[in-house]
Amino acid sequence: MKRTIFVLLAGSLFALGAARAQERSNLFGDPFEQVTSAVPNCPVPQPPGVTKDEMAALAHVRAQHGTSCHLSGRCRLANSYLYDKEIIPRVVQYLRLDGRFNDTSVWVLGERRLVTLMGCVQSQEQAAAMEKAIGLVDDVMGVVNQLVVGTGGTPRYAVVPSVK
Repeated sequence: MKRTIFVLLAGSLFALGAARAQERSNLFGDPFEQVTSAVPNCPVPQPPGVTKDEMAALAHVRAQHGTSCHLSGRCRLANSYLYDKEIIPRVVQYLRLDGRFNDTSVWVLGERRLVTLMGCVQSQEQAAAMEKAIGLVDDVMGVVNQLVVGTGGTPRYAVVPSVK
């Protein structure tokens, strides 16, 4: 009986430790921000996140990304990810002050000088206009447009599970 309780307790502690070790969080600090919030019931994107194991596996690749660009003299910073913390605040400011996008619900994510747009817009034309506008922001290398029109379609991005 004591052995069974010990085995169950040890198994539970192991499972708890494994679950904690595999919790996903934004360990790299990739900038992720909601820009607008005018569309009710717009599916909320899953924030960026990795486990500690994934972080260890990705750290070298992320550290090297953009090094050759810097060494050749084409890029001012030694790593593509270093730009993101400068880019995303400017993207947010630009979208909020532009005025054409006030009737949307949009989140932005910065990774490697790429800006990913997620959320809900009123039309495909509005989505295209937003993508084009963001492409004009200094240091943005590209825009990944995952915007959806309205709230009826299936998002092209991972969403936060709804709480019921």
